[in-house]
Amino acid sequence: MVLKFRYGGKRGDDHRLHVTNNMLVVRSEDDHLPVNTALSARARRALDDLTPVVDVAHVGVQVFTAPSAATQRARTIFEKEKQIRFAGAALRDPTSGAPVVYTENAFVKFRDGTAESKCRALLAEYNLSIKQKVPYAGLAYFVGAAEGTGRKIFALTSALLDEDKVELCHPELIRRRSLRAAFPQQWHLKKTIIDGHTINAHANVEAAWPIADGRGVTIAVIDDGFDLRHLEFRSRGKIVSPHDATHGTDDPSPRTRDRHGHACAGVACANGFRGASGVAPKAKLMPIRLSSQLGSQKEADAFVWAADHGADVISCSWGPDDGDWWDASDPLHRQVTPLPDSTRLAIRYAVTHGRGGKGCVIFWAAGNGNESVDKDGYASNPDVIAVAACSDVGKRSAYSDKGRALWCSFPSDDGDPSLTPGIWTTDLSGNAGFNDRNIKKGDAKGNYTNSFGGTSSATPGAAGVAALVLSKNPRLRWYEVKNILKRCCDRIDATRNQYDANGHSKKYGYGRLNAKRAVQLA
Repeated sequence: MVLKFRYGGKRGDDHRLHVTNNMLVVRSEDDHLPVNTALSARARRALDDLTPVVDVAHVGVQVFTAPSAATQRARTIFEKEKQIRFAGAALRDPTSGAPVVYTENAFVKFRDGTAESKCRALLAEYNLSIKQKVPYAGLAYFVGAAEGTGRKIFALTSALLDEDKVELCHPELIRRRSLRAAFPQQWHLKKTIIDGHTINAHANVEAAWPIADGRGVTIAVIDDGFDLRHLEFRSRGKIVSPHDATHGTDDPSPRTRDRHGHACAGVACANGFRGASGVAPKAKLMPIRLSSQLGSQKEADAFVWAADHGADVISCSWGPDDGDWWDASDPLHRQVTPLPDSTRLAIRYAVTHGRGGKGCVIFWAAGNGNESVDKDGYASNPDVIAVAACSDVGKRSAYSDKGRALWCSFPSDDGDPSLTPGIWTTDLSGNAGFNDRNIKKGDAKGNYTNSFGGTSSATPGAAGVAALVLSKNPRLRWYEVKNILKRCCDRIDATRNQYDANGHSKKYGYGRLNAKRAVQLA
């Protein structure tokens, strides 16, 4: 069976998903993940035959994979369990086979000028209840269908989109969100020597600090969790408007396995008091925890929170699943992931309403699949700046995505061991972070790591450069900052004819950022 949906309204492109029998979606009654729910012995044995592939933790949903006979047997058993709210066949992307979850929720935008009473009446006619207004998109709503609607949500939203009063409408579709990590030592900030090797592949950051240090600028990092007690973020006024977008609280602290966001924040704006400096050390941090998977309404809400609470720069080191960068046959390389209208309009809101109308400058990790960034609707969105990774020898990092949408590059690790393990940045305090693989327990350096990398690390680095630019000239509009970043780049690896007549490279964008030149241009 094929199910269709459309982003971009009546004239948008049709997208297809296939129903598959070898994946099973299970939702618990108590909103705990099914693997953590009290089940009968029979159900627990059935669960043991399944392999979890996606967790949507905040609503107690997991997607499992197994041969179709095992998923059908488990589904029959789960349907009789009091603690299981739903068990049904999953959807898959037709190109990559990756799982996609629908939620019986939808995003609906009405045409401007429609009376709100008529909007509500039409939603009621379709048996849709309003869960929240979505003011960033104009006359828009996040709505829920009656429980048990199931796959009929696709036909329902398609029919609603055909209504004259409706401009945009699509179901809430959840994909697995991939964090963009690939694998005194801050060689990305200046020329330095590490283990006897001279590293001269930096972004000229230290040289920019006498001109601008990020003072007066706020960087929002949207990611998985932040250690607000860390020494490099503990100064007065450093943290502003902390938020957990998934749970709607003001506590973005790490939960189980959260360590990625904190390292990203360190690359962007760590104070540099004790052991690691961010690119913009005097900038403030707005930590926004997002544990929801790709495509959720919570994802869109995170951008609106950032724009409404004073973010100047937004950094996102996540996106669709990457294919294995070393395996050209991985089907994920061919997957096209469209950007939901709900998130697209939230990003548009941030670049039009943020910073008092001058617009937030938004950075996005290009991806770590050694594949086309142009197939990623998030990173290739023209309202964001797609960042590639380059190595400590001034070449493209082996995993870094390629394509027309790349704007710039920033230093990071490489896919294979090179001169350095990666980027030196902040880690979770104690032994819960990356450092347990590199630094002995109890070592004072345990609050830092030398192995952060991927386009995950490159992106907050580029965001830090934008913060330096705005620190020097806060009057700049977001697209003016984007243009400065284009003009400041160093053309690395230029001897191989990597750059076209417009100065653009599908491997490096316009080149590796030069922070000193950027602030001079500002």
